[in-house]
Amino acid sequence: MLSLLVLALPLLLSLGHAAPAPSQALERVGIVGGQEAPEGKWPWQVSLRMKEQYWMHFCGGSLIHPQWVLTAAHCLGPEKTDPADLRVQLREQHLYYRDKLLPINRIIVHPKYYVVQEGFDIALMELRDPVNTSCNVQLVALPPASETFPPGTPCWVTGWGDVDNGVHLPPPYPLKEVEVPIVENSLCDSEYHTGLYTGDNVRIVKDNVICAGNEKSDACQGDSGGPLVCKVNGTWLQAGVVSWGDGCAQPHRPGIYTRVTYYLDWIHQYVPKEP
Repeated sequence: MLSLLVLALPLLLSLGHAAPAPSQALERVGIVGGQEAPEGKWPWQVSLRMKEQYWMHFCGGSLIHPQWVLTAAHCLGPEKTDPADLRVQLREQHLYYRDKLLPINRIIVHPKYYVVQEGFDIALMELRDPVNTSCNVQLVALPPASETFPPGTPCWVTGWGDVDNGVHLPPPYPLKEVEVPIVENSLCDSEYHTGLYTGDNVRIVKDNVICAGNEKSDACQGDSGGPLVCKVNGTWLQAGVVSWGDGCAQPHRPGIYTRVTYYLDWIHQYVPKEP
Protein backbone atom coordinates (compact mmCIF):
# COMPACT_ATOMS: atom_id res chain seq x y z
CA MET A 1 0.00 0.00 0.00
CA LEU A 2 2.85 2.37 0.76
CA SER A 3 4.28 2.00 -2.73
CA LEU A 4 0.94 3.06 -4.20
CA LEU A 5 1.04 6.21 -2.11
CA VAL A 6 4.57 7.00 -3.20
CA LEU A 7 3.54 6.62 -6.84
CA ALA A 8 0.37 8.65 -6.41
CA LEU A 9 1.79 11.64 -4.59
CA PRO A 10 4.10 13.06 -7.29
CA LEU A 11 1.15 13.35 -9.68
CA LEU A 12 -1.08 14.65 -6.91
CA LEU A 13 1.42 17.30 -5.92
CA SER A 14 2.10 18.38 -9.48
CA LEU A 15 -1.41 19.80 -9.46
CA GLY A 16 -0.98 21.76 -6.25
CA HIS A 17 0.26 25.12 -5.05
CA ALA A 18 3.88 24.78 -6.18
CA ALA A 19 5.46 27.92 -7.58
CA PRO A 20 5.68 28.12 -11.37
CA ALA A 21 8.96 28.07 -13.21
CA PRO A 22 10.37 31.60 -13.60
CA SER A 23 9.64 31.52 -17.35
CA GLN A 24 5.95 30.90 -16.49
CA ALA A 25 5.71 33.57 -13.82
CA LEU A 26 3.64 35.96 -15.93
CA GLU A 27 1.07 33.20 -16.45
CA ARG A 28 0.83 32.64 -12.73
CA VAL A 29 0.37 36.27 -11.71
CA GLY A 30 -5.46 35.10 -6.94
CA ILE A 31 -7.15 33.26 -4.53
CA VAL A 32 -10.14 31.02 -5.24
CA GLY A 33 -13.33 32.68 -3.96
CA GLY A 34 -13.16 35.82 -1.87
CA GLN A 35 -12.69 39.31 -3.22
CA GLU A 36 -10.20 42.11 -3.72
CA ALA A 37 -8.64 43.06 -0.40
CA PRO A 38 -9.42 46.58 0.82
CA GLU A 39 -6.50 48.89 0.21
CA GLY A 40 -4.22 49.01 3.22
CA LYS A 41 -5.48 45.73 4.68
CA TRP A 42 -2.92 42.93 5.15
CA PRO A 43 0.06 45.37 5.33
CA TRP A 44 2.59 42.53 5.78
CA GLN A 45 1.89 40.91 2.39
CA VAL A 46 4.81 40.95 -0.05
CA SER A 47 5.39 39.83 -3.63
CA LEU A 48 8.54 37.93 -4.60
CA ARG A 49 9.93 38.88 -8.00
CA MET A 50 12.34 37.23 -10.43
CA LYS A 51 13.87 38.95 -13.42
CA GLU A 52 12.72 37.65 -16.81
CA GLN A 53 11.46 40.16 -19.34
CA TYR A 54 10.88 42.27 -16.22
CA TRP A 55 10.63 41.65 -12.48
CA MET A 56 7.72 39.20 -12.46
CA HIS A 57 5.73 37.94 -9.50
CA PHE A 58 6.20 34.24 -8.76
CA CYS A 59 5.39 33.78 -5.04
CA GLY A 60 4.08 35.57 -1.99
CA GLY A 61 5.62 36.18 1.41
CA SER A 62 5.14 38.10 4.64
CA LEU A 63 7.11 40.75 6.48
CA ILE A 64 7.88 39.36 9.95
CA HIS A 65 10.69 41.79 10.87
CA PRO A 66 11.87 45.09 9.30
CA GLN A 67 14.63 43.12 7.56
CA TRP A 68 13.13 39.63 7.15
CA VAL A 69 10.53 38.03 4.87
CA LEU A 70 8.98 34.61 5.53
CA THR A 71 8.05 32.46 2.52
CA ALA A 72 7.93 28.85 1.27
CA ALA A 73 11.06 26.82 0.61
CA HIS A 74 9.65 25.47 -2.66
CA CYS A 75 9.64 29.04 -4.00
CA LEU A 76 13.43 29.22 -3.62
CA GLY A 77 14.90 25.72 -3.47
CA PRO A 78 16.09 23.13 -2.80
CA GLU A 79 18.55 24.24 -5.49
CA LYS A 80 20.58 27.31 -4.54
CA THR A 81 19.03 30.61 -5.64
CA ASP A 82 21.20 33.69 -6.09
CA PRO A 83 19.82 36.63 -4.05
CA ALA A 84 20.89 38.94 -6.88
CA ASP A 85 18.25 37.31 -9.09
CA LEU A 86 15.39 38.21 -6.76
CA ARG A 87 13.60 41.28 -5.46
CA VAL A 88 10.85 41.89 -2.89
CA GLN A 89 7.92 44.23 -3.38
CA LEU A 90 6.19 45.33 -0.20
CA ARG A 91 2.41 45.60 0.07
CA GLU A 92 0.85 47.03 -3.10
CA GLN A 93 -2.77 46.95 -4.21
CA HIS A 94 -2.03 45.98 -7.82
CA LEU A 95 1.02 44.11 -9.10
CA TYR A 96 3.50 46.10 -11.19
CA TYR A 97 1.90 49.46 -10.33
CA ARG A 98 4.42 51.85 -8.80
CA ASP A 99 6.85 49.06 -7.94
CA LYS A 100 9.60 49.87 -5.44
CA LEU A 101 11.61 46.67 -5.50
CA LEU A 102 13.95 45.85 -2.64
CA PRO A 103 17.21 43.87 -3.04
CA ILE A 104 17.91 40.71 -1.06
CA ASN A 105 20.98 40.17 1.11
CA ARG A 106 20.64 36.40 1.65
CA ILE A 107 18.26 33.48 1.35
CA ILE A 108 17.91 30.76 3.97
CA VAL A 109 15.98 27.62 2.98
CA HIS A 110 15.23 25.13 5.73
CA PRO A 111 18.02 22.54 5.53
CA LYS A 112 15.57 19.60 5.72
CA TYR A 113 13.44 20.75 2.82
CA TYR A 114 13.37 18.47 -0.21
CA VAL A 115 9.79 18.02 -1.39
CA VAL A 116 6.65 19.71 -0.11
CA GLN A 117 4.83 16.58 1.06
CA GLU A 118 7.57 15.93 3.63
CA GLY A 119 7.16 19.37 5.19
CA PHE A 120 9.94 21.82 6.09
CA ASP A 121 8.53 24.01 3.31
CA ILE A 122 9.74 27.26 4.84
CA ALA A 123 12.40 29.82 4.00
CA LEU A 124 13.64 33.24 5.05
CA MET A 125 14.84 36.16 2.99
CA GLU A 126 16.96 38.89 4.55
CA LEU A 127 16.47 42.30 2.95
CA ARG A 128 19.60 44.30 2.22
CA ASP A 129 18.29 47.15 4.36
CA PRO A 130 15.58 47.29 7.03
CA VAL A 131 12.32 48.90 5.94
CA ASN A 132 10.40 51.64 7.67
CA THR A 133 6.97 50.53 8.79
CA SER A 134 3.96 52.74 8.08
CA CYS A 135 0.18 52.48 7.82
CA ASN A 136 0.65 50.52 4.56
CA VAL A 137 3.67 48.43 5.58
CA GLN A 138 3.57 46.59 8.90
CA LEU A 139 4.86 43.40 10.46
CA VAL A 140 2.73 40.32 11.02
CA ALA A 141 3.02 38.76 14.46
CA LEU A 142 4.31 35.22 14.82
CA PRO A 143 2.23 33.03 17.14
CA PRO A 144 3.34 31.67 20.50
CA ALA A 145 4.45 28.04 20.35
CA SER A 146 1.40 27.02 22.38
CA GLU A 147 -1.14 28.31 19.82
CA THR A 148 -2.98 25.49 18.02
CA PHE A 149 -5.46 27.44 15.81
CA PRO A 150 -8.43 25.10 16.36
CA PRO A 151 -11.29 24.79 13.87
CA GLY A 152 -13.51 27.85 14.10
CA THR A 153 -10.60 30.29 14.39
CA PRO A 154 -11.23 33.13 11.88
CA CYS A 155 -8.42 32.84 9.31
CA TRP A 156 -7.67 34.45 5.96
CA VAL A 157 -5.25 33.81 3.10
CA THR A 158 -4.14 36.48 0.65
CA GLY A 159 -2.23 36.67 -2.62
CA TRP A 160 -2.04 37.43 -6.33
CA GLY A 161 -2.29 33.83 -7.56
CA ASP A 162 -4.81 32.06 -9.81
CA VAL A 163 -8.53 32.59 -9.17
CA ASP A 164 -9.39 28.99 -10.14
CA ASN A 165 -7.65 25.93 -11.54
CA GLY A 166 -5.82 27.24 -14.61
CA VAL A 167 -7.60 30.62 -14.46
CA HIS A 168 -5.15 33.46 -13.96
CA LEU A 169 -5.76 36.66 -12.04
CA PRO A 170 -6.74 39.29 -14.65
CA PRO A 171 -5.33 42.83 -14.87
CA PRO A 172 -4.97 45.05 -12.93
CA TYR A 173 -3.83 42.09 -10.72
CA PRO A 174 -5.40 43.16 -7.41
CA LEU A 175 -4.43 41.58 -4.11
CA LYS A 176 -7.19 39.10 -3.19
CA GLU A 177 -8.36 37.81 0.17
CA VAL A 178 -10.56 34.91 1.23
CA GLU A 179 -11.65 33.55 4.60
CA VAL A 180 -10.72 29.88 4.97
CA PRO A 181 -11.92 27.47 7.66
CA ILE A 182 -9.29 25.60 9.63
CA VAL A 183 -9.54 21.83 9.12
CA GLU A 184 -8.27 19.69 11.99
CA ASN A 185 -5.21 17.67 10.89
CA SER A 186 -6.62 14.18 11.38
CA LEU A 187 -9.77 15.13 9.44
CA CYS A 188 -7.62 16.73 6.75
CA ASP A 189 -5.56 13.55 6.50
CA SER A 190 -8.70 11.42 6.12
CA GLU A 191 -9.94 13.80 3.41
CA TYR A 192 -6.70 13.35 1.47
CA HIS A 193 -7.12 9.58 1.62
CA THR A 194 -10.46 9.93 -0.18
CA GLY A 195 -9.99 8.67 -3.73
CA LEU A 196 -6.47 7.35 -3.13
CA TYR A 197 -5.68 3.64 -2.88
CA THR A 198 -3.70 3.91 0.33
CA GLY A 199 -3.95 2.44 3.77
CA ASP A 200 -5.44 4.67 6.46
CA ASN A 201 -2.29 4.17 8.53
CA VAL A 202 -0.18 6.00 5.90
CA ARG A 203 -0.14 9.66 6.87
CA ILE A 204 -0.31 12.25 4.11
CA VAL A 205 -0.91 15.26 6.40
CA LYS A 206 1.93 15.60 8.91
CA ASP A 207 2.12 17.43 12.27
CA ASN A 208 4.27 20.18 10.75
CA VAL A 209 1.43 21.52 8.58
CA ILE A 210 -1.96 23.13 9.13
CA CYS A 211 -4.96 22.67 6.83
CA ALA A 212 -7.52 25.27 5.78
CA GLY A 213 -10.05 25.84 3.00
CA ASN A 214 -12.81 24.00 1.18
CA GLU A 215 -14.51 23.81 -2.23
CA LYS A 216 -15.40 27.51 -2.10
CA SER A 217 -12.26 29.07 -0.65
CA ASP A 218 -8.60 28.21 -1.12
CA ALA A 219 -5.18 29.44 -2.13
CA CYS A 220 -3.95 28.58 -5.63
CA GLN A 221 -1.00 28.73 -8.03
CA GLY A 222 1.03 31.90 -7.47
CA ASP A 223 -0.08 32.29 -3.84
CA SER A 224 2.74 30.01 -2.63
CA GLY A 225 4.77 31.41 0.23
CA GLY A 226 2.05 33.83 1.24
CA PRO A 227 0.58 34.09 4.74
CA LEU A 228 -2.35 32.32 6.36
CA VAL A 229 -3.30 34.64 9.22
CA CYS A 230 -5.75 34.04 12.06
CA LYS A 231 -7.22 36.48 14.55
CA VAL A 232 -6.64 35.39 18.14
CA ASN A 233 -7.69 37.65 21.02
CA GLY A 234 -7.81 40.62 18.67
CA THR A 235 -4.35 40.09 17.14
CA TRP A 236 -3.55 38.76 13.68
CA LEU A 237 -1.06 35.89 13.95
CA GLN A 238 0.59 34.07 11.04
CA ALA A 239 -0.55 30.48 11.40
CA GLY A 240 0.78 29.14 8.12
CA VAL A 241 2.67 29.59 4.88
CA VAL A 242 0.95 28.57 1.61
CA SER A 243 2.56 25.25 0.69
CA TRP A 244 0.67 22.67 -1.39
CA GLY A 245 -2.61 20.96 -2.26
CA ASP A 246 -4.33 18.82 -4.88
CA GLY A 247 -5.55 21.44 -7.32
CA CYS A 248 -7.36 24.46 -5.91
CA ALA A 249 -10.67 24.31 -3.99
CA GLN A 250 -11.20 20.66 -4.93
CA PRO A 251 -13.52 18.28 -3.02
CA HIS A 252 -11.79 16.50 -0.11
CA ARG A 253 -8.62 18.52 -0.65
CA PRO A 254 -8.14 21.38 1.85
CA GLY A 255 -5.14 23.62 1.31
CA ILE A 256 -2.02 22.56 3.20
CA TYR A 257 0.13 25.21 4.87
CA THR A 258 3.46 25.05 6.66
CA ARG A 259 2.62 25.30 10.39
CA VAL A 260 4.59 28.31 11.66
CA THR A 261 4.59 27.26 15.34
CA TYR A 262 6.49 24.10 14.39
CA TYR A 263 9.40 26.20 13.10
CA LEU A 264 9.65 29.05 15.60
CA ASP A 265 13.01 27.90 17.00
CA TRP A 266 14.45 27.67 13.49
CA ILE A 267 13.09 31.09 12.52
CA HIS A 268 14.59 32.71 15.61
CA GLN A 269 18.03 31.32 14.85
CA TYR A 270 18.12 34.16 12.32
CA VAL A 271 15.29 36.58 13.02
CA PRO A 272 15.42 38.56 16.29
CA LYS A 273 12.35 38.09 18.44
CA GLU A 274 12.06 41.83 18.93
CA PRO A 275 12.62 44.05 15.84
